[in-house]
Order: sequence, then structure tokens, then C-alpha cells
Amino acid sequence: MSGVTRTAGTWGRAAAGLGLGLGALAGLAALLPGPWYQLRWLSLGAAFTMVEWGGWLGLAAMAVGLAGVVLALVARRRGLAAAAGLAVAMGAAGAAWPLYLQVQADAVPPIHDITTDTEDPPAFDALVDEREVAPNAVAYPGGETAEQQRTAYPDLDSRVVAGDLEAVFDRAEEAARLMQWRIVAADASRGRIEAVATTPWFGFRDDVVVRLRQAGDEVVIDVRSASRIGRGDLGVNAARIREYLATLDGLGKR
Repeated sequence: MSGVTRTAGTWGRAAAGLGLGLGALAGLAALLPGPWYQLRWLSLGAAFTMVEWGGWLGLAAMAVGLAGVVLALVARRRGLAAAAGLAVAMGAAGAAWPLYLQVQADAVPPIHDITTDTEDPPAFDALVDEREVAPNAVAYPGGETAEQQRTAYPDLDSRVVAGDLEAVFDRAEEAARLMQWRIVAADASRGRIEAVATTPWFGFRDDVVVRLRQAGDEVVIDVRSASRIGRGDLGVNAARIREYLATLDGLGKR
């Protein structure tokens, strides 16, 4: 039994060490692609590949770590079992991020231009030059994109607010500032706000236009949020519009 215990301890120590190394690499592969892409050290494709590899490294760390836990228990080495368990946890953390991204991508349609008015979407004006040099088009795609949006995000619709345009515009602009967007243009006379929203990890720049139109004693508010790069957006633009409208509603209750 002592020979078995000794052998299990030797292999358990090796498995724990390898698992910890793989877990550390998985964590780095999950954390670094975004900042490195922003620094232009990686292309977008290379960054996404690195994230994918992080997921595989995380799964490998979990498998090796679990083997280490079993061997450590056989060797009756609690400290070694804890180290192997840490490798499992690190691997799970490293694999969780790419897994989440994949699940999120599968849960939403591969579109990147979202608006509350698919029939007459707000058009970009002040941001046209910036969008024309970006991979994604300036004009709203319409057609299939609109149909996919209506199916995936049926809750997104024009917001109707009681009041005059000037007062509602002030709230709309304040809501944009609270969202921490970079406001490029704010024209109360035209009822238009254009802004740039930057995502936190990869630093993607998405463009937003808010359109306000007086309709009797009410104001109709429409929002469009469009990514400059990427076929899909993982639901970010729809979530951004929802958050903006919720912020606007909150300001109206003050």
C-alpha cells in the first residue's frame, strides 16, 4: 500500500502542477485578448482565436486537475488535493468566459444594427464619416435584419412620452450622458442625438442615434444602435437600447 500511495502522490503532484499551469494559461487567454486588441497587438480574428484556445485550455486544466484530486486522495495528501482542486477551479473560470460568449452568440441572431423603428429607422448624420471607414455599412440593412430583430427582440419599440419636445430632449440628452456615451451631436431643434458607445473589454465602438419627434402633446422617441465591426453583436445593441430607455423612464419619474 505504501508503494501505491507513494506513486499516487508523485503522479498527483505532477497532475496538480500541470493543471495549475494550464489553468493560469486559460485565465490569461481569457483576460488578455481584449486589451491586446485595443493596443493593436492582435487582430480581431487572432483575439477571438485566443479566447477560443482559452476555453480548451480551461477544459484541459479541469480534466488534469480532477485527476490530480483523485490521485491526491488516494495518496492521502490533503494539501495536494487542495492544489489540484484549485487547478480545477482555475480551469472552470478560464473556460466559462468563452463558453458564455458562445452561448450568448447562439441565443441571438447574427445581426449588429438594432432600432426601435425598423420601418423608418433613425439615420446617422454626424457619424457618417466615422461609419464610412468602418467595416459595417452606414445605412440600415432592413429586410432580413429587421425580421430577425422583430423575432428576437419583440419588446423594442418606439417610446411615447407626454410633454413638449424641448423638455423631453433635455431628459434624452441627460440619459445619454448617464450612459457614459461620447455625444457627437445634440440638436434640440432637430430632435437628434448622436453618440458613440465603447464596449469595456474589446473597446468596440458602437454608434447610437436618438430621434425625437413631436406628435400632438406627446413625443415619439426612437433609438438605433449599430456596431461598426462584426456580423453579430451578442445582443449588446438591443441591451443598450433597453438600458437607455429605462434610464430615460427613470429621469421622467423624478
